[in-house]
Amino acid sequence: MSNGELLQIHPVELQFTFELKKQISCSLQLSNKSDDYVAFKVKTTNPKKYCVRPNTGIVMPRSTCEVIVTMQAQKEAPPDMQCKDKFLLQSVIVSPGTTAKDITPEMFNKESGNHVEEVKLRVAYVPPQPPPSPVREGSEEGSSPRASISENGAEFHNASRTYAEPQDNSSETKALILKLSEEKKSAIQQNNKLQQELELLRRESSKRRGGIPFMYVIIVGLVGLFLGYLLKKT
Repeated sequence: MSNGELLQIHPVELQFTFELKKQISCSLQLSNKSDDYVAFKVKTTNPKKYCVRPNTGIVMPRSTCEVIVTMQAQKEAPPDMQCKDKFLLQSVIVSPGTTAKDITPEMFNKESGNHVEEVKLRVAYVPPQPPPSPVREGSEEGSSPRASISENGAEFHNASRTYAEPQDNSSETKALILKLSEEKKSAIQQNNKLQQELELLRRESSKRRGGIPFMYVIIVGLVGLFLGYLLKKT
């Protein structure tokens, strides 16, 4: 922990568990032990490589602020796993009631006569921990107390083991259900359309079958009227 005049910083070395093509984050704890409002600003020698949230802010009196530093996914490992990147944390006392929106770059300008405290932070790469070895059945019965985990989670004796959270497949299940529902809806629409076309064909066929007798009656009627007219004239 770096005990500055304005802020206590922990840790003073940012350690990233380096893994290729994976974003990695670590946190900084900024503690204000004074009765003053303290504004801070985080800078780095490689701004394109890191994302800091928040990179500026206010630490209120007798309080602590957490800063998350995220390293972007790297395509290749550096030689000898050495990192030359550095961070600079600047802090300055501000007026009571100052908020993060009130912070300006001028506050951290030493030439303006401001008392700006600066702390440099190093960056270190840590190799990932090896996967846990398989545990044989019944081995926990004779295990020593040092390999156990307390119920309240406060004490972890076996720190070499890492536990990964299970993947959430609910989104894939929902997508599959939605796809099946859309296919079912499309099939119903196609079936209704075929039913309508079939009914139309039936009606047209019925009209064609019933049209011949009707025309025959009309022709016979016209012939009869014509013959009647001729008979009257004679």
